[in-house]
Formats: sequence, C-alpha cells, structure tokens
Amino acid sequence: MPITTVLAVLGLAVLDMLSPALIAVTLYLLLARPRRMGLLLIVYLVTVAVSYFLLGVVLMLGLGALVPAIDPTVGAWIQGTIGVGLFIASWFIPTKPREGRSPEHPRSFTVRSMVILGLDTWLFEFYTAVPYFGAIAIMTSAGLPAASWLILLGAYVIVMVLPGIVLFIAWALLRSRMTERFERWQRKIETSTGSALSWIIGIAGVLIFLDALPSDLAVVFG
Repeated sequence: MPITTVLAVLGLAVLDMLSPALIAVTLYLLLARPRRMGLLLIVYLVTVAVSYFLLGVVLMLGLGALVPAIDPTVGAWIQGTIGVGLFIASWFIPTKPREGRSPEHPRSFTVRSMVILGLDTWLFEFYTAVPYFGAIAIMTSAGLPAASWLILLGAYVIVMVLPGIVLFIAWALLRSRMTERFERWQRKIETSTGSALSWIIGIAGVLIFLDALPSDLAVVFG
C-alpha cells in the first residue's frame, strides 16, 4: 500500500473529524444527560461509522469496475482538476452564520432514536462529505486490493468518529467541570459552520490535488 495514499486518505479523515453535525449531536447528548448516555452515544457513533463504511464499500466496488477503463494520465488530470476546483470553490462558501437544516434532536432517548439520529447525520452530511468522497477517489485511483482498502476505509471511519469518543471520555472524567465549556463549544459550532466548511473543502482540495501529482512532484510540493 503506497505510503502517499495512506497519508492522503488519513489526512482527509482528520479533516472529517471536524464534522460539525457529529460534534454538535455528541455535545447535545452529553449536555442533555439522558439515562444510559454511554450506550446511546456508542449506538449513535457506531451507526454513523457503519453507514459511511458500507457506503464506501459500495462506492469502491462500483468505481473499481469503472476506473480500469480510464487512462491513468487522464484520471490524474481529472483528479487534479477536481482538487483545484474544490480549493477555488472554498473561497466562495459563505462564512457568516445562517439558519439551515441540521440533524433533528430526538424527542426520546432510546436506542432506536440514536440509530435514526445516526442515519440522519449521515444523510445531512452528504453535502459536506468532500473529504470522504475524496478519500474514496484516491483509494480507487491507487488500485488497492480489497484487503488494503477495506482496512484503510475502516481506519478512516474510526478516525472520523474519534471526536465523539474523546468528548465522551472528557465528560466521563471531568463531569460538571466540562458543562460550561461544552455549552460554549456548542454555541460556537452553531455560528461558525460555514467557516469550518470553507476550510475543510479548501484543505481537501489541496490534498486531492497533491495526490494526483506524479510522485517526484508530490515530494517537492509536499
């Protein structure tokens, strides 16, 4: 497995850690303090991770059948163009707070509602899933065997939900000392989603572009 591919995919996974929806829902659950909070949060995070993993498997199998028909040079130009396009587009994303749809908070705290909330987060984040789709494209263009991309895809979704795990551990260890800070973070996420999205798409564009470069040029730019 090429180290450049691994670094590019994991770099995009780190960007996906900044997912506003996942962090906001995790903070909401922690601040609401429902019964069996640990179990409910685990169900929510596992639902998000499994949803993205299964979607990735479907995309990898579909693209894997298509990519061999594309000339590698043409594929690299397409990938590079997409990377540049995303970087340019990131400058035009509104950064001022605006009202919009977000994953709905559950009316009741049950395992079923957490599964639905996880699927809602998965669907809601499609429009911000540039790093995820970029990682799928990179793994496909690298021609990785199934055993390799399954491991890399699994690592990606684990990294993606790490913030939820870290927030829960911090809450479990510090309890009430984290309440005020979590509330402040929650308000900040609600007012700065556009700015975060702009940075995520811009950095994802750069990583996708660098991965499309020939290995000798990638070393120079990297």
